[in-house]
Parts: sequence; C-alpha cells; structure tokens
Amino acid sequence: MGGIGHIHSQGLAHRDLKPENVLFDSEFNLRVADFGFAAPIEGRDGKGLLKSRLGTEGYMAPEIHLKQPYKGASVDLFACGIILFIMVTQHPPFLKAHPSD
Repeated sequence: MGGIGHIHSQGLAHRDLKPENVLFDSEFNLRVADFGFAAPIEGRDGKGLLKSRLGTEGYMAPEIHLKQPYKGASVDLFACGIILFIMVTQHPPFLKAHPSD
C-alpha cells in the first residue's frame, strides 16, 4: 500500500494492478511494475475522472466494466483489495466485478 500511496502522491494512477505486476527486488522489498496503463490521477482533462476501459478484467472495478468515468485512486484501491483477497484465500473472488461488489 505504501508503494501505491507513493504512486498516487506523484499524481499517477496505475490502472493495471495485479499480482503479476507486484515484484520483489533483491532484498525482498515489494516493487510495483508495468506502468503501461498509468495515467494522471486527475484525468487527462484535469477534472479528476478517467474514462479508458483498460486493465485486466478480473481486477477492474465495476465502474470500468460499466463504461462509466472513474477515479484512478479508487480503481487502484479496488485492485489492491482483489490482490489481498487472493493472498488470503489463494483464489480470486470472481471472474468479473459487478456493481454490487
């Protein structure tokens, strides 16, 4: 969460957080990788919302699936919740998020 907080404090939303993008360095510190879908956290127009439908489906927040504008920090936090769920249970909570999630 510290890494994600740092990314957000630098004005970026990752938008593709998943276990494959969380790596260990040589001292076993966690590192966030693959910033190919990163975008300004305030959106491209500065209004605070992003609109692109991208990421890995099982980690995408419901608003992305619904093709609604979304806050980058919120969808990153949703993906972190999915990663934590997988770490605890050893399986994903669902294949695709629904609004009730």
